Amino acid sequence: MTGKPVARKNGRAVSPPLIDHVAAPPAPPCTLVIFGASGDLTHRLLMPALYNLARAGSLDPGFRVIGVSRSPMTDEQFREDLTTSIKKCFAETGGAFDVQDGHVTVEKNQWAFLRDHIHYLAADLGDPNSYVDLGNLIASLNDNGTKKKAGDGDRAAGNQAAIGNVIFYLAIASSLFEPTIQHLAASQLLKQTRNGWRRLIIEKPFGHDLASAKELDKIILKVLREDQVFRMDHFLGKETVQNIMVLRFANGFFEPLWNRQHIDHVQITASETVGVERRGSFYDATGALRDMVPNHMFQLLAMCAMEAPNSFSADAVRSEKAKVVQAIRALPPREAANDTVRGRYMAGTVQGKPVKNYREEPDVRRDSTTETYVAMKLMIDNWRWADVPFYVRTGKALATRKTEIAIRFKQVPYALFRDLPQATLPSNELILHVQPEEGVSTNFQAKVPGQQLAISGVKMNFKYSDYFQAKPNTGYETLIYDCMTGDATLFQRADNIEGGWAAVQPILDAWHKGYGSLTDYKAGSNGPAAADDLLARDGRRWRDLT
Repeated sequence: MTGKPVARKNGRAVSPPLIDHVAAPPAPPCTLVIFGASGDLTHRLLMPALYNLARAGSLDPGFRVIGVSRSPMTDEQFREDLTTSIKKCFAETGGAFDVQDGHVTVEKNQWAFLRDHIHYLAADLGDPNSYVDLGNLIASLNDNGTKKKAGDGDRAAGNQAAIGNVIFYLAIASSLFEPTIQHLAASQLLKQTRNGWRRLIIEKPFGHDLASAKELDKIILKVLREDQVFRMDHFLGKETVQNIMVLRFANGFFEPLWNRQHIDHVQITASETVGVERRGSFYDATGALRDMVPNHMFQLLAMCAMEAPNSFSADAVRSEKAKVVQAIRALPPREAANDTVRGRYMAGTVQGKPVKNYREEPDVRRDSTTETYVAMKLMIDNWRWADVPFYVRTGKALATRKTEIAIRFKQVPYALFRDLPQATLPSNELILHVQPEEGVSTNFQAKVPGQQLAISGVKMNFKYSDYFQAKPNTGYETLIYDCMTGDATLFQRADNIEGGWAAVQPILDAWHKGYGSLTDYKAGSNGPAAADDLLARDGRRWRDLT
């Protein structure tokens, strides 16, 4: 059974036209300053996202991008570099930059619009003069959309009236967050006026433990208000993640069952087929727990487990999410060892391609004890979820790429069906598919046609691609647009960040003290056997990744 809508005409099934996106008005004009503009994040995710926004008509004619990095480069060189990256990113979808029968496609014209609004500044983020240069550049672009020659207009970075609305995007190493923010504040570039707002987007990691996360928030909130800070988690830009609240709170048959009385347990999975690739140095100092759990995984958990907010305002939604994360039970050292699994991939084959042993990856220490996989059993100590385990797992070099939330309902009493061949009836599941294919599926029991009573499981599957003309996206489109419009609903607040670290800090401490061993798993597998044991002792099992 599929979730695709079916109409009938003259007795024949006819599929209705797909529903397109709900069009959003263009965001207010602003300048997006990207620190770290020469990096992978800018080329692989941010610029494709901006291209998609331009294609959707969501960018104002006054929108501008200023890329900031150390490498000497002209505007035109930077534009050519980004054009090459964009073509590569969209090569699989085809046609975005094609010329057919001598006519340039609309998409190419829309890239031309964005391309002409991109500028570049070579700068040293540790040099205060670079921020004066940045302020002068923003002001000059807002005057007439083109750079002025050196010496034109004696402007200072503090000329706020000429600067207008600005977003500062920190796509840089976390070690540069503090000095960059302090230089921005010292140069008055973070100062808001009646003529323009200032906003800061900061990419994870938001610290590397609870103490550093608190210190980073302290530094940020010393120079900015919380409503100016947008902590980026691109998982929250996924349609299925946003749809969780609609699924729960806009449908009368879900929410009454969404509690400890009816749900047996929840599984949250984020598996990746890739290894550490070119991130060996960063990853070896971070590991799967720090990299994924306090942010991505806990955001999925919070969206799934939160109470209904009073409204869809940013503060109402984020307050309910923070309550859930803060209710995660802290694990004492021995429980942390018992209820968590650490794994590291060994040499193997993933989707037909050989993968090295993790310790042999570039920029990874040969004696590394860093985990590339983590699984854990978490309990939420509140009225709705008491005694319902949340099993979380994430790892690299696994059998398949998949992110999903699986809600497993309690089994029905079997007495009515005791004369049937089945020993038990399977539990019902509701699966929220986040990636790679977004949608929702569920299974339930139905009678097999025939004179005898027999039961078989059937499945219903809703795919976004069946109902909606969802174009490929990076997950950053919605988040960048929301920042430009000032909607912080899908961004993490300081208390949410610190709540996530507070939940994992006891686990980090236990591992540091030697509790819990690191187990190996073969690349291309479902993960370490110890993760299966984690559920088996509770009489449960993971959903198969494949």
